[in-house]
Amino acid sequence: MARVDVVMPQMGESITEGTVSKWLKKLGDDVKRDEPLFEISTDKVDAEIPAPAAGVLAEIKVREGQTVPVQTVVGVLETDRSSAGLSSGAPPAQPAPPSVPTSAPAVERAPAEVRPAAVRTPPPPPAPAPSPTHPPSSSTDDVGERLRTRSTPLVRKIAAEHQVDIAAIPGTGIGGRVTKEDILGFIESRAAQAPAPAPVAPASVPSAPRAAGGVEHPVVEAWPGDRVEPFSRIRKITADHMVMSRRVSAHVTSFFEVDFTKIAGLRKQHKAAYAERGASLTYLPFIAKACAEQLRRHPVVNAAVSGDSVIYRQEINIGIAVALEWGLIVPVVRRADELALAGLARAITDLGERARTKKLSPDEIQRGTFTITNPGVFGSFAGAAIINQPQVAILDIGAIEKRPKVISLPDGTDTVAIRTMGMVSMSYDHRVVDGADADRFLADVKALLQDFPESAM
Repeated sequence: MARVDVVMPQMGESITEGTVSKWLKKLGDDVKRDEPLFEISTDKVDAEIPAPAAGVLAEIKVREGQTVPVQTVVGVLETDRSSAGLSSGAPPAQPAPPSVPTSAPAVERAPAEVRPAAVRTPPPPPAPAPSPTHPPSSSTDDVGERLRTRSTPLVRKIAAEHQVDIAAIPGTGIGGRVTKEDILGFIESRAAQAPAPAPVAPASVPSAPRAAGGVEHPVVEAWPGDRVEPFSRIRKITADHMVMSRRVSAHVTSFFEVDFTKIAGLRKQHKAAYAERGASLTYLPFIAKACAEQLRRHPVVNAAVSGDSVIYRQEINIGIAVALEWGLIVPVVRRADELALAGLARAITDLGERARTKKLSPDEIQRGTFTITNPGVFGSFAGAAIINQPQVAILDIGAIEKRPKVISLPDGTDTVAIRTMGMVSMSYDHRVVDGADADRFLADVKALLQDFPESAM
C-alpha cells in the first residue's frame, strides 16, 4: 500500500503558481501512470498534467478554479484500491468539485481558501511574522526591495499598466506576497465601484475606458435573458495584453498582394512526400521560411523596444498564432532561420497539434522575436493584427485562393489569367520601424514567395 502525492508542477522558471482548471478524473477512478489527470492554467500556458503513478484517485485537495503555489499537493493517488476507498471518504468537504463552476473566476475565492493550506503543506515555516498584509513602516530605502520580494514580475507589470500601488494591496501569498489574483481582484473591485457614483448618464459612460492609460474593461449592464460568462484565464491575459500593446506601440500596417501560383504547384508536387515525413505542407511553412530569411537582412523588424533603446535580436524565433476554442496561443519556432522547409513544416505541425491538446511547455511560447498569424484559413481577405509585445512586427496572412489577375506576357501584351493570390499585411511599431523599412522587408518576402526556389524543397 502506498500513497502518492500529486503536486502542482512548476511549468517554467518564472512560474510560481497555477490554477486547477479541470479534474479529468473523479474520486475513486482508476488512473494509469502518465495518463492525463488534471488540467492547469498558468500565466504562460494551459496544460494537461499526467499522473505520477498508477493507482486510484483517493483524494482531491484543490478544487477546480483554485490557484495554489507550485509544489502544493493538489491530490493523492492510492495504489491499493481498498485503502483508497477509505481515504477518499475522509475529507467530507473535498469530494465536491461540482460546487465550484469551472467558469467561476478564481480571483475572489482562491486566495482566501487556498493560501492558508499552502502554508501548512511544507514543514513549519521559519517565523512568518512579517506577513505584511499592510506595507511595513520602515525606511524608504528598503521599501522597493520589500515590494519586489512580495510580487512576481508579472504582478508588477500589471500594477504598472493599471497604475496601482502594490503596497496598497493586501497580499495573500506566502509571506504576504501579492499574487496575480490579489491584484486582479483589486482592479476588478475598483472597476466595479467606479460607475456607481455616476448614474446620471449610464448609456454613455461604459462606452469608453474610465482611467486614462489603464487597462480597464468597461462595466456594461446585462439585460434580461443575456448570458454572462466571466473571462477565462487565457482570455483575460490576452485581453489585457492586446490593450496594452495598442497603447504602447505606434501601430501602422502595410499590405502586399502576393502571387502564390508557383508555391501552389510545389505544394501539389511535394505534399504527399512531406506528409510521410510527418509534416503538413501548407502555405504557412513557405511564408515562415521567407520571413526567417528576410529577418536576417532586415534586423529592425526582428527587434524589441526597451525604454529609449532598441534591442536587435540575434536569434530569429518565429511565433505562430494558433486559434483554440478557449483562446489564442502563440508557440514559438526557435532559430527558424536555421531550419530547412521540411523542418519548419514539421515544427509548425507539431506545435499546433500540441497547442490544441494542451501539451505545450511554457518555454515553447516564450522568446519569440516575430509573429505570424493566419486568419486567412477562415476566409479573411486581409487584416491588421495587433503586435505581440515586446516584438515590433506581426505578419497577417489573408485567404490564399484563385483569382483573376492581369499578367504581362513576354511579348509585352497583357492578359487576364487565373492565379493563386493572397494578401499579406504587416503591423509594425512606428517608433522604430519606418514605413520604408517595413515595405522593403515585405517586398523581399513577396519576391521570394513568388519565385520560391525548387532547391529549397
